[in-house]
Amino acid sequence: MVQKSGKQRYFIIEGNIGAGKSTFLKMLKQYLNIQAVVEPHEQWQNIGDGHNILEKFYMDPKRWAYTFQSYAFVSRVMNQQAHARINPYAIQVLERSVFSDRYCFAENAYELGYMNALEWKLYKEWFSWLVDTYMSQPEGFIYLKTKPEICYERLRKRSRHEEATVSLEYISKLHDKHEKWLIAKEGVAPALKDVPVLVLDCDSEFENNRAEQERHVQDVGAFLMQHIPGDIHRSPISPIST
Repeated sequence: MVQKSGKQRYFIIEGNIGAGKSTFLKMLKQYLNIQAVVEPHEQWQNIGDGHNILEKFYMDPKRWAYTFQSYAFVSRVMNQQAHARINPYAIQVLERSVFSDRYCFAENAYELGYMNALEWKLYKEWFSWLVDTYMSQPEGFIYLKTKPEICYERLRKRSRHEEATVSLEYISKLHDKHEKWLIAKEGVAPALKDVPVLVLDCDSEFENNRAEQERHVQDVGAFLMQHIPGDIHRSPISPIST
């Protein structure tokens, strides 16, 4: 966890399931001088003794939503801490965060009946205390805004077996949550309301599109340098090898 007294400064890539966050972060790492912190989904898929908490959540969300969201929080914090120990002065860029867990996934789970009222109350109380007590706010959010239908199509194409039960309706609800949180900033903690948000249109495929890559890297590079002094570019953008 990045503590308030620490020197670690970080940005967060946010977006729906299938928005392209992993690919986007990999691209940024290639061209920008950042410390990339990937989402610990491999840890969720194997937490020991053959347990796959991500699969359990999707197979039986009413039983496992609170357990999964609690572990997602802890594993994200552990993951970020581990990277911070390697280089506490690096500019971190995280793939998702505890904030999207709270304002999108956990809230959505409660509204869908996957968490009961007591679980939701407990989650909000310990989340608020931990974040307010120990975490510094991010320098900015990078929102990969993508239409739900496109996210759903990408999700089907990558074919993770844990996500086999994910519906377009579920993706659409998460899209609305991201919009409410990052664009309208409704119901957001006061400390987060002033955090700047860079909104990128990611409907177009960018993994093998040099023009789209160049546009995104330039936008993100300018956004980071607006809040972090110095040149953060690692290398110029070059044509994609074939």
